[in-house]
Amino acid sequence: MRVIKLLLKPFSFVPALFMLYIIFRFSAQPGNISGNLSWRVTHKLMEITNESFDTGWSDAQVDAYTKEFHPYVRKLAHVTEYFLLAVCVSFPLYVYRLRGLALMLVAGGFCVGCACLDEYHQSFVAGRGPSSRDVMIDSIGVFLGVILVRMVCFLGRVTIFRERKKKKRA
Repeated sequence: MRVIKLLLKPFSFVPALFMLYIIFRFSAQPGNISGNLSWRVTHKLMEITNESFDTGWSDAQVDAYTKEFHPYVRKLAHVTEYFLLAVCVSFPLYVYRLRGLALMLVAGGFCVGCACLDEYHQSFVAGRGPSSRDVMIDSIGVFLGVILVRMVCFLGRVTIFRERKKKKRA
């Protein structure tokens, strides 16, 4: 059983590698394709909002709201993908007993470094460019992801996985 754990531990980083691949694929899209994709997502969200809340918006109003909310949806996508990356990096590091401030520094530093490299990568993609503002937005997602992992793992340690005290026998 111990050998299996030893062999499986390195595989805990596979979700992080998958997230890095997803982020790379999204950044490799030319500007017009990326913009069209996020526009369609925003438009679909506005249509769902219209139907769910029975607002009665016309097609022109849905388009107007799409135009208004499109930048926010794009930035929310940045926060979300780096939040997921931070979670996928932090959990395995926690398994390797990296905790507290060290976890925040290592996982956070790695993910923010990836955000910087991602923006640099975008400087080579047609219609895209690097943005320090996007790195800051990505960093918000990283911070939230690492904090969530710390909270969940701490709560798990003090509740579910706490060591049970053995009762003294009389």
